[in-house]
This record gives sequence, C-alpha cells and structure tokens, in this order.
Amino acid sequence: MIRGELARRAEALIDARKPFVAATVIRAQSPTSVHPGDAALIGADGMIDGFVGGACAESSVRLHAQRVLETGESLLLRILPGGDESETAAVEGAVTVRNPCLSGGALEIFLEPHVPAARVLVVGETPVAGALMELGAALGFAMVGGEEGDALEPGDAAVLVASHGHEEESVLAAALRAGVPYVGLVASRRRGSAVRESLDVPEELRAQLHTPAGLDIGARTPNEIALSIFAEVIAESRASGPSAAPAGPSVAIDPVCGMEVASGEGAITLEHEGRQVFFCCSGCRDAFEADPAGHAAR
Repeated sequence: MIRGELARRAEALIDARKPFVAATVIRAQSPTSVHPGDAALIGADGMIDGFVGGACAESSVRLHAQRVLETGESLLLRILPGGDESETAAVEGAVTVRNPCLSGGALEIFLEPHVPAARVLVVGETPVAGALMELGAALGFAMVGGEEGDALEPGDAAVLVASHGHEEESVLAAALRAGVPYVGLVASRRRGSAVRESLDVPEELRAQLHTPAGLDIGARTPNEIALSIFAEVIAESRASGPSAAPAGPSVAIDPVCGMEVASGEGAITLEHEGRQVFFCCSGCRDAFEADPAGHAAR
C-alpha cells in the first residue's frame, strides 16, 4: 500500500491531472533487498519515485508501467531470475518476465494505472448546462463549468456550449482552434447554422462544430438533451480511439542480456557509433562497453 510521503505525492499528481502508475511489491523471494509493501510511483515519462527493486527490476517495472498506462488496466508483474525454472506455469492476469541480470529472488509487483478522467468544459448557466454537468459527472468525466475560452486546457475531451447566446462565438472558435475533439452548441438548427457561419475560423474548422449538439433521439427535456449529447461524445471518442492515456513506450533490446527495456527518460544508456544503446542495468552497460563487438549480434 502506498502511504506516507509517497501517498502525498500521489495525491499531488492526481490533483495536477498527471497520469502515473502505483507499483506495490506483494511478494519478494529471498535473497532480495526489496520487501512486500515497498512501493513506487512511475510517471508517464518512465521516471520512478520510490523503491520496488534494484536497477534490473526497475527496468521491467518501467516498461510494463508505461504499458498499463496505455491500456488503463492493472496487472501483476512477475519478475523471475533468468536461471529460475521453478515457476514456469502461466498465471492468469499476470505478465511474467525473466531477467537474466536479476541478482535476487523472484518478485511480484502489482501495477495500478491512474489516468485522469477526460475533462469536459460546459459553458452556460441554463437548465441544459446544469443537466450536462450532472450527467457528465455520473458518467465519470471531469466536469468544469466556465464562461471564457481561456478556461480550455490541453487534452480537453469536449466543450459544450449551452448559454443561449452568451459568449458563444468566442468560446466555440477557441475550442475549434485548440483542436478539442468534440465541440458542441446547444441551439436550434437555424440558430446553430447562423452561429457556425459567424465563427472567425477556417471553413474546415467550422465543419467540425456539432450543432444541434447530440444524437437525434427526439430529446426535449434538459436531461434528455444532455443524454443525447454525451451519447454522441462517447460514440465519437470510441470511434477515434482512446486519447487520455499516454502513448505506449518506445522499446529497445538490451544487446547483452536480450531483455526488452523502455528507452525513455531514466533508461540506462550509452552512445556507440553514433547511436544510443539501451540496457537493463549498469552491469550490462559495462559489459557492452568492455566488448561492443562481442554483443553486436543483438
């Protein structure tokens, strides 16, 4: 369990809407320097804050932490010494890797991703705006009310304007220019068309405005209109694929031991013949540096 100062740092990441993975050691076989309950936070950049094993174990944790950020699904990571043949059976729900450089015993580490909820900005104080705020929160979106275009943040999933004319054009134009995936205006077809034509943006951006916002389900009440809008937001987000999770890690192969390693920040590396070579630990890096030709086949 993450606790103490590490828990406070996790809360700070959540408040800042930064994705991370909480890693907790649940089993550590002797001999090893890590113990059950040891924990760490792994950022989207691969940097590790805390302790869940030495450099070799960290290399596997970093790689698979970035993968669970991509999928959004927790997993149990089993790290076995390269020569350990005592645990060969596959475990459902777990990923097993063999680390030839691991100096201690087997480790089992639970990786739990924390990806911020998609943020939706609702502009207006109308009954429909209120219904959008309530339904969006129930659906798990991070809902924000606002009246100004500068309330936009990078990564916003949607901007929904239901203000009956107040600040419409400026907010819509700002959202379209920012590339927000879904920009919707609650209006009649006639007024929506007029607002679309008045926007000071290129024609291709005007075409991206959803008005009347929402799927045509015959909605009349504020709650029904909110339902139709979020149905369209979700349908379009599913069609385009996930956007909240970070991209998957860039992977390299350690030329000494053959392990997969993440090649982002925090990786152990050296430059050889004009290119970066990545390693699971400093021992492999030193072995390569001492005899590059002997490991050229990888």
